[in-house]
Amino acid sequence: MENFEQLCQVRRSVRKYQHLPVEQEKLDYILRCALMSPSGKRVNPWEFYVVKNEDMIRKMAACRDFGSGMFNTAMAAIVVALDASLTDVWMPDGAIAAQNILLAATEQGLGACWCHIYGRYSEHKEEGRETVERVSAEQYIKNLVGIPENMSVLCVISLGYKDEERKPYDFEKLLYNKIHTIE
Repeated sequence: MENFEQLCQVRRSVRKYQHLPVEQEKLDYILRCALMSPSGKRVNPWEFYVVKNEDMIRKMAACRDFGSGMFNTAMAAIVVALDASLTDVWMPDGAIAAQNILLAATEQGLGACWCHIYGRYSEHKEEGRETVERVSAEQYIKNLVGIPENMSVLCVISLGYKDEERKPYDFEKLLYNKIHTIE
């Protein structure tokens, strides 16, 4: 990328990936960028769980009823988990770290997509049972990945080489009416 504005312009949510592994060097770069994320009072409440196991990534697709299909083709995933007992701004801290991950992935030529987990649910019906069980997406991911109970899972970011092309943002179509200047 030539500059930050161009990086923001081309960063789009990618939900379809090629069946190619993500190199460890690229994951290391992305994670360094995540570790440099600002956090309130420099508490750094986040921890990042990198999932490269394809079977486990595919199971992540069941964490929500809608909005988690990108895990059916993703080749890596990063779970953004935080210790909410450390700070009352754990959610913004996690969101900033997730944005660093998304931008770093784009810079590395990868596609990525945020899947919101905290406060989301899915419905599961066990075979042979009439009732549908409502399952917390957060608990589902914690159990699948082995994340301690004291951690809160904000999101999971899917990663991989793009198997779809998304147009960059068009500067002419940006919502400039959302900007308010007070002089």
